[in-house]
Amino acid sequence: MSPARLPVASRTCAALVGLLALSALTLQYILLVQLTRDTIGVALGTLRFVTYFTILSNIAVALVAFTAATGRPGFFAQASVRGAVALYIGVTGSIYFFILRHLWQPQGAQWWADTGLHYAVPLAYWAWWLSCVPHGALRWRDVAGWLLFPLGYVIWVFLRGAWVGEYPYPFIDVGQLGWARVGVNALGVMAVFVVLGLVVVGLDRLLDRHREPAVGAT
Repeated sequence: MSPARLPVASRTCAALVGLLALSALTLQYILLVQLTRDTIGVALGTLRFVTYFTILSNIAVALVAFTAATGRPGFFAQASVRGAVALYIGVTGSIYFFILRHLWQPQGAQWWADTGLHYAVPLAYWAWWLSCVPHGALRWRDVAGWLLFPLGYVIWVFLRGAWVGEYPYPFIDVGQLGWARVGVNALGVMAVFVVLGLVVVGLDRLLDRHREPAVGAT
């Protein structure tokens, strides 16, 4: 089934997922600009904004969701890209829930942005991906390709950290933990990507089998 043939209900749900991601991203950007405007400035504040994997994965959700909502073909309409984004936003929610949520207590508007980016968007995207799109196109080898983006992200984070002495997440803060500990942590996170990537492909294949018509059905 091509992306343009997605049912109206699926495209409507995709639009809602995209709007949810866009709203959370917009709110978080406004809050970050307000925080950094009088210190490092808007330009460097924006650079800090896109340094978070949370932000990048939510942007990816918005791009895939709005592409699906409009029914347009292209890169973000590919099944492998939808699966990759399920992986990325799934890791975002998982790492936050199990590791990062205990480190701070956001209040007010920041709580809304935080909840949207780390909980609402991951759950909404996964619900849409599981129930509203065709399955069966993913292959086990796709997982290796999906790892290129987080690998590139880690390289970028380390290069930026060496430049400005700032890291987006405490478990990869070389200045505080040292390279040995950060290396172990980074390998652990990559292992999460691999395991969840295999889960994504496994679910895709399982859902495809369950949707096959029974033998002899009319």
